[in-house]
Amino acid sequence: MPIVTQGSLNTTAITVPDLYVEIVPPQNLVLNGVPTDIIGVVGTASWGPVNEPVIVGSMSDYVAAFGPVMPRTYDMGTQVATAIQQGAQNFRCVRVTDGTDTAAQLGVFYTNTSGPLVLTALYTGSYGSQITGAFMPGSQAGTWTVTISLPGQTPEVFANIGGTGETFWQNVVNAINQGQGPLRGPSQLVVASLGNTFTITPTAGPFAFSYGTPGTDGVTGVNAHTLVGQNGTPRTGMYALSGQGCSIGVLADTSDSTTWTTQAAFGLAEGMYMILTGPAGDTIANAVNTIQGVGLDTYAAKLMFGDWLYWNDQTNNQIRLVSPQGFVAGRLANLSPEQSSLNKPLYGILGSQKSGAPGAPMQNVYTTADLSALFSAGIDVICNPQPGGAYWGVRAGHNTSSNPGTQGDNYTRLTNYIAATLEAGMGQYVGQPINAQLFAQIRATLLSFLQAMLSQGMLGSTTSGGVPFQVVCDTSNNPASRTALGYVQADVQVQYMAINEKFIVNVDGGQTVTIQHQTLPSGQIGS
Repeated sequence: MPIVTQGSLNTTAITVPDLYVEIVPPQNLVLNGVPTDIIGVVGTASWGPVNEPVIVGSMSDYVAAFGPVMPRTYDMGTQVATAIQQGAQNFRCVRVTDGTDTAAQLGVFYTNTSGPLVLTALYTGSYGSQITGAFMPGSQAGTWTVTISLPGQTPEVFANIGGTGETFWQNVVNAINQGQGPLRGPSQLVVASLGNTFTITPTAGPFAFSYGTPGTDGVTGVNAHTLVGQNGTPRTGMYALSGQGCSIGVLADTSDSTTWTTQAAFGLAEGMYMILTGPAGDTIANAVNTIQGVGLDTYAAKLMFGDWLYWNDQTNNQIRLVSPQGFVAGRLANLSPEQSSLNKPLYGILGSQKSGAPGAPMQNVYTTADLSALFSAGIDVICNPQPGGAYWGVRAGHNTSSNPGTQGDNYTRLTNYIAATLEAGMGQYVGQPINAQLFAQIRATLLSFLQAMLSQGMLGSTTSGGVPFQVVCDTSNNPASRTALGYVQADVQVQYMAINEKFIVNVDGGQTVTIQHQTLPSGQIGS
């Protein structure tokens, strides 16, 4: 009694009498939407791998992977921290350097890099200089235990290392570099190597990298083009985010307008909403002239006006002026893709360059004419107040597109979401025989996904009972002349919900106004 999956047996050529059980898989593929909360961030750091995307979900994750927030331009941690304050919790972080970064190094039992054992920080950067450790007698007679620590990381313990002379030091190197079994893997903080003096016997006590050669971050020569990187082998900077599933992209503090179109092109190719910023202290006239000169007109990028924000950096205990990118990216990531950043509260902002420093009287610095000039040019801004009240927020919710039909945050985010979901799931139909059943399956899959979006409030209609989507996949758009060549086409139309940007309330008031009332069945009065 053979049991086979459908399609693996030619049922028209069976010669052996028997019972054949065919397992029929579900006929219609079900699509599950891709995540829309992943923020790709590129910037500098004081620890961690270079030009490699790392998953980060919290500030503790960030510190463990890249070290603390640093009070300097292009700092990746600053963008992550401000985004987390808006509710974001899913990042792909890429560290960049200028190529001069070095790893901290220590010769144990020496004040330089000599001695029987040399420890080198696993990653370059100044944070590695905070590595500490200790040699202590092991729990087994004649052995030693080595402990290695770094703030924000779980201490590593390599226990009961035995031997004498050079053999002992080689055993220490092996334990640190290779681990001591499945429960104690290789060190994630240092790389060990033999020194040049093996007659030294270890003594119980601590050691610290602060007595060795310090690590350097390699940030002096970093600029906007460093963060953009190269789309080569290997990919660097922004291009290291390729294929990471990010829906939002931030190049920390990259205010150089010569990079804007490159960032936008990358966003279009990756389905990523790139959050750009103008330079700190910019003027409205200069911002408008700059974007017009660059020719940035696309739904793939959101340009924030260079009115940078005052933020309380609790790590470094100082009020800093930071770019608006992290705040905007974090807020968008914490919204469903059909939503706009317009009129949504932002948190952690103490002031802005135009509204005044913290403690100074709040100034209403943006007139209607100012906002009109910015929005007409495709530039958004964070300011206070908002239409909903006296709080900080994004004032337009627009991208850089000049087309009213595509200039909303919701258009970019929802379009990218639908496209990425179809790209992730519909490929399973490639390679299937073309027939009426395939058309029906494709149509059913697409309709079920769109219906799920409708039921979750991501799509809607202003007419009662209206369905805001349509799918055509049959012989009307797949004639035999096309299917004979292996083509199958599905035409999908989706009507997005518009965003209420201009709310008009007409009030007809006065002592001569006459109101026509109607008594309702419940006894209430209505017009």
